[in-house]
Amino acid sequence: MDALTLQKQQTLHLKQRITLMVNQYEVFASDGSGNPGDLVAFAQQKRMALKEQVTLYTDSNKSQVVAGFKARQVIDLGATYDVFDSAGSAIGNFRKDFAKSLLQSTWHLEQPSVGVITGTERSLAVALLRRFALSFLPYHFDFVRNGAVAFSVNKKFALRDRYVVTINDPQLDRRLVMAMAVALDALQAR
Repeated sequence: MDALTLQKQQTLHLKQRITLMVNQYEVFASDGSGNPGDLVAFAQQKRMALKEQVTLYTDSNKSQVVAGFKARQVIDLGATYDVFDSAGSAIGNFRKDFAKSLLQSTWHLEQPSVGVITGTERSLAVALLRRFALSFLPYHFDFVRNGAVAFSVNKKFALRDRYVVTINDPQLDRRLVMAMAVALDALQAR
């Protein structure tokens, strides 16, 4: 999918592939009826890396990079992850707010032309239940900018992790949104 068409997407579907050694994800555009359509990205977490790193490719053959993210430091608590495009240029970053995340996970995403967007688990009750009793419960994040939901990531009940990403802000770089959605699955439990 070309960059202009990707930027027009308002709904993306993220599915985790079941593998033994490495996290892999598929990102699909919506088919218009609420179901996954065309594949827009294939993501794979780098194996055995000291600094967490995930690369998003155009397909599972890994022929062309769409975007990626990499931790700035080795220690994970509150680490900042830089998101880059296919040429290696920065398009934004995100970080987990460690203190706020003790009870209700909170992330800060920044896109230079847009500013900081804060994503928080929608339900404090579900967040507490997930931490202390029912870790399998799906979580839902709303990323808010200037009082409005810029995008949301909703985990669905399924055998393998599956998410629906709804993007309300046309200014948000879809590659940055995809990277954040993948990070929520890959990094959330840490």
